[in-house]
Parts: sequence; C-alpha cells; structure tokens
Amino acid sequence: MLRTHDAGTLRASDAGSPVTLAGWVARRRDHGGVVFVDLRDASGYVQVVVREEEAHALRNEFCVLVTGEVRRRPEGNENPELPTGEIEVAAAELRVLSPAAPLPFPIETDQAASDDVRYRYRYLDLRRQGPARVVRLRSEVSRIARGVMAGHGFVEVETPTLTRSTPEGARDFLVPVRLQPGKWYALPQSPQLFKQLLMIGGLERYYQIARCFRDEDFRADRQPEFTQLDFEMSFVERDDVLAVVEDVVRALWRELASYDVPDIPRMTYREAMDRFGSDKPDLRFGIELTELTEYFARTPFRVFQAPYVGAIVMPGGGSQPRRAFDAWQDWARSRGHRGLAYVTVGEDGTLGGPVAKNISDAEREGLVAAVGAQPGDCVFFAAGPRRQAQELLGAARNEIARRLELIEPGSWSFLFVVDFPMFEETEDGSWTFTHHPFTSPTPEWRDRFEQDKGAALSDAYDLVCNGNELASGSVRIHDAALQERVFETLGMSREEARERFGFFLEAFAYGPPPHAGAALGWDRLTALLAGVESIREVIAFPKTGAGYDPLTGAPTPITDPQRKEAGIDAQPEEPALPGEPGAPGPSDPTR
Repeated sequence: MLRTHDAGTLRASDAGSPVTLAGWVARRRDHGGVVFVDLRDASGYVQVVVREEEAHALRNEFCVLVTGEVRRRPEGNENPELPTGEIEVAAAELRVLSPAAPLPFPIETDQAASDDVRYRYRYLDLRRQGPARVVRLRSEVSRIARGVMAGHGFVEVETPTLTRSTPEGARDFLVPVRLQPGKWYALPQSPQLFKQLLMIGGLERYYQIARCFRDEDFRADRQPEFTQLDFEMSFVERDDVLAVVEDVVRALWRELASYDVPDIPRMTYREAMDRFGSDKPDLRFGIELTELTEYFARTPFRVFQAPYVGAIVMPGGGSQPRRAFDAWQDWARSRGHRGLAYVTVGEDGTLGGPVAKNISDAEREGLVAAVGAQPGDCVFFAAGPRRQAQELLGAARNEIARRLELIEPGSWSFLFVVDFPMFEETEDGSWTFTHHPFTSPTPEWRDRFEQDKGAALSDAYDLVCNGNELASGSVRIHDAALQERVFETLGMSREEARERFGFFLEAFAYGPPPHAGAALGWDRLTALLAGVESIREVIAFPKTGAGYDPLTGAPTPITDPQRKEAGIDAQPEEPALPGEPGAPGPSDPTR
C-alpha cells in the first residue's frame, strides 16, 4: 500500500503518529509561508499543512502522496464541520503522483455543471461528495438485499445475456452473430423465461441482480439498460411473493433511511384508478377523483356526453388568475389531451369559468356538493374513455400536490396494487397482454378469460412507493394448455407460439411446479433512498433519455470491415441521436 491511513479516518487520538496519505488536492489556501491543503480520498478530507516552496505548483485535483505527522490543530482553529476537524497533518514530504489539467467544471462546489457536462466527465463528477455517496449507497442496497434473499433460502443464478428474441412488451436490442451470418442474438428484456425454467429445473428459489435491455422510445428518466432484483419461487401463491418483497423493502428502508416500513396495504387496480387516476398512486396526500358519469348522464354539454366524466378539486384554486388556467390547458395539451375543463367556486358558492355556462341549472346547483368542493376551490374535469380521462385527472392530482406543496418532505407511503387487467385492447381492435403473456389469470377468471377479455383479471401485482412503481410481478402460468389458450387469445397461432417459445413450452411437458415471482427496479428504488429525482444519478455511467452516452459517444457507426465481418449489409449512416455532436435541437429532450 502506498498509504498507511485513509485521510478521513484520522482523529485526535492519532496525534503524534507518522502517516502517509494519498489522494487529491480538493482545495488550497495560502497563508504566507505555509499552504493549507484539503486532501480528499474516498474516506473523506483532512487538512495538510505544507511549506510554501513545496506547494507552489499544486492545483486542484492534483493526485499527491503526503508523508508527515498528525497533530492537533491550535485551539480555536478546529473545524466542527469535518470528522477530522480536530487535527491536521504537518507534511514532511509531498510528492505529486500526477498533475491535473484545468477542470471542465468545479468539483468542490454545490453548484453542479449541466448534466451534459457532468456525464461527459463522469469520472470527475464521481469525485464530488454527492455522486460518490449515491454510488456507495447503491452498493449497500445490493449488499443488504443479498442478505435478505439468502435468509429466505434463495439461490443466486446468472442467466444468459445473449439469448433469442421473445416478445415481452418492448423492442429487443439485437446482436449479429459473426459465425452464423444472418442470425442474431437478442439482449434480454428481463430474465423471465429463464427464471421460469429454473423453477421447472427444481431450484425452487432463484434470484439475481439482473441487467435488462429494452429498446424503447425516448422517455423521461428511462435508460436502455437497467437493473432489477429479479426472483422466482416455486410452490407459492401471491402472498408469499409479496412477503419477500416486503422484507427486502423493510430491510433497506430500516438500514438506509432509518424508517420502519409498516405493513403494506393492498388496493386493486380498479380502485386505484377510480380513486386516484393512477395504477401507482401517491398516498402521501388525500385528494381523490369523483366520478360524475351518472351525474351528467343527461347533460346538454356535449363535452360531458362521454363514456366517463370525472372531477378533481384543487383546494383554493379558484383564486388563480386567468393566465394560470391558460397554463393548465397547455399542461393538459402537452400530455396529449385537448385541454382541462374547469369551474371555480366563488366565496358565495357561485360557479364561474367556461363549464359553468354550458351545464344545466340543476347540474350547477348540485355540483359543489357532488365533488365535495368548498368556496374558493377550483374543480377540474376530464371526459372521454375511462382510462384516458382518469389518467389525466391523476396527473392533475399530482400536479396540484406539487403546486400546493401538500407532500411532507421525508415522508414515505407504500402500497401493493393487485388484480390488474389481463389484456389491453390495441388501436386496431386486437388484444395484447398487460403484464406479459406468461401471467396467470386470477382463479375466478381461469376458465373464462376468453369470454370477456376486457374484464378479465390477471394475478399480477405491483409495489408502489410515493407514486413510483418499485416492483412488478405475477403468478405464472404453469399449465401448458392454459398457456396455449392465452396465446390464442392474443391472436398467436399454435405454430407461431411453437416458433417463438418452443424451448419454453417443451419444458412444460415435464412437471412444471406452480410458481410466481417479481422484480424490483433497482435504479428507481436506489434513487428514492438517495433522495435524487433521476435514476441517472444512481447509475455509474448513465445515458441520456435518448440513449446517447455523453462519455463514450455511443452509439457510433461501425466500419465497413466490421459490417462485412458481422455479415451486415452496408447501410447509409443514421442521423445523429439527440445529444450527439452535430445533432440538432437540445442535447437531452427529457430535460
């Protein structure tokens, strides 16, 4: 070892001890004849006193080796902000291990550079206390979770990264196979099929901290590669899986957030949508939706002549100026809706706003009581297909809470959402799976899901924390005949199913056990524990929302020799992704 001690571990009890330290110059202060250097390593900071003639060439982020003696600081010069604030190191020798070029952004400051610059120089960003703390926290998250899984008797198994393409809800990343021209591997969207095969293999309890890859459209706070704590269990039911999820979460929040997670309540998907307009509701505040479909069943207002009409109240929102209501319309249109209808409730109870002029006298008279509004409030409405209208109101609910600061800082709310729809109707009238095609119907729908696809429920479940989906899972189909019925309902012929999943369906002939599992999103979970907004902050080397890597410049074109070697026909060069040098527009459309 080049050093005898870690800088941040020195204390007053070390006074008089000779030490050799190694690290980076965080700051330097000249005091006429002597220079005070704050030396930083992974453990923290310590002040080093250096003779001026030895320190004249030092600059921030020089990597240095210091030999000297620990001594107490003079009385009155202690720094209570530092764990090492009672002592300093008098340098007998200082050697520069490597100099540093002028920095692209200041490291020892709370004012961070833009994300583009930070991620371009991520290796410098990680020297900052905040990013470094988050990366270490993520390591602790994995360590604690592994202990919980071991305590439950799980076996850690690595599943393949190079596999075949199977439909799981997103596009695959494909890898050409040089030795077999024209054939491709796919990177796994999840270990779904393999973990089910491990159950058929008799391991009974599997887990891994798995890397997953999904080629999705550009979306805020998504990464093309992400991590999940993935696990599967044999001879269990839904409650057994949720108990493991709860134990993992409880251990993490107890050790890393000093919070004892209470028993996590459950709510059906339908109740969550009807009350909160979201399948991942934030329960830290109490605003709820009110359905008014029946109330407006005979309304003269054409906008409300819809399959669903709902409302949500913004307390005190009636006093907003007209430009604020115009901004609400822009907010709704930015989410793909035509606008957000509203009425205001005057202090005397009279209604104002565009909607009030278009509804009947009877509807005006009873509206305040129907939605539970008070004088001075504003009532927002959404009308249309049930799900789309509820989702708009759910988003408005969250926005109201943000604007009115209704959420107590540092508070936590956990919820299990269960009984999701099994199928979703697509724009062309066909049906697709809500979770994935290996999810079992609930017991009451097992024999009749084909008869009413829109109402059929799956034995799927999510864990929600503070309005974020943290985990998702389901009871799996373990009966080959049931699996084929699901494929047929999705419009997949027996031949197509055999082509796509032949190896998987073949295993069903050999006594598959009942099994179920879940996966916890490791990036989002760590971001919540770290108190950061974006999952990019908890990933060592993140990409932008457009999938561009500011550090390496990936993805990049490949050369003609590489194309030839991989058996890929030459293609015209693709235009630069947003964020690449030379690309038009903002560098990251998610910001």
